[in-house]
Amino acid sequence: MLNKNVVTFIGCDCEYEDARIVLFGAPFDSTTSYRPGTRFASNAIRNESYGIETYSPYLDKDLEDYHYYFDSGDIELPMGSNEMALQSIYERTKTIIQDGKLPLMIGGEHLVTLGAFKAIFEQYPDVEIIHFDAHTDLRDDYLGVKLSHACVIRRCYELVGDHKIHQFGIRSGMREEFLFAKEYCDLHKFSFDGLEEVVESLKGKKIYFTIDLDVLDPSYFPGTGTPEYGGVTFKELQQAIHTVISQLDIVGMDMNELSPMLDASGASTALVCKLVRESLLELSKGEEENE
Repeated sequence: MLNKNVVTFIGCDCEYEDARIVLFGAPFDSTTSYRPGTRFASNAIRNESYGIETYSPYLDKDLEDYHYYFDSGDIELPMGSNEMALQSIYERTKTIIQDGKLPLMIGGEHLVTLGAFKAIFEQYPDVEIIHFDAHTDLRDDYLGVKLSHACVIRRCYELVGDHKIHQFGIRSGMREEFLFAKEYCDLHKFSFDGLEEVVESLKGKKIYFTIDLDVLDPSYFPGTGTPEYGGVTFKELQQAIHTVISQLDIVGMDMNELSPMLDASGASTALVCKLVRESLLELSKGEEENE
């Protein structure tokens, strides 16, 4: 049983018992290798969410029409221990899925995905991953550290095995990472080309969906710790999210790597609020009949 956060993401105000989708924050950036600040993202997203509407004109759906979004707030994470932080994220995710609900985590740096994914993998050992990112995140270690945001997808690979990680938008990484991905993953460089074919092939399977927001071009999303030019547009990302969620069985999802202080205009945070709203509504597919 989780308690409601004092300040919730807009429209996420039902009781836990009634919830079908549970939002929670993982404010952690201890392994950030360039510009820190993602630990402040989840709180900024909640506060900024009241600057947008609950209604999506893209989907013609309104968060207020569905009374099963619950915001359990941020996990209190120890900044001095990557292992303890990941364990806390694992435990929160495990509670949510054992209660028959779908977790949507907002980070935080990308390492937080590992804690959530471990819980998902235990529940669904045949799960596959769709990964949107500018970076491969397939290093075996970063400066000798294996629990790093630069290694998170490699650690996930060690759980799921060959050809179960599908990467899109990738445009940065070591040569060795690209060679590793070519042999063991399903990597699509620079864009979402091939996404529809991959989605078609994954129908009927359980999917974990992880989005590193630096998949966006910095001209759209400057508020991130490791910006990489040559990225996708907001509309391209929004459409790709729609393609994935509307057609696949998503059993867990995260959105990470917003560093709100790096964009003083607040535009990057506002962008993420829209993507969280759209994702919540997309995850509601099929629920209309249950109302």
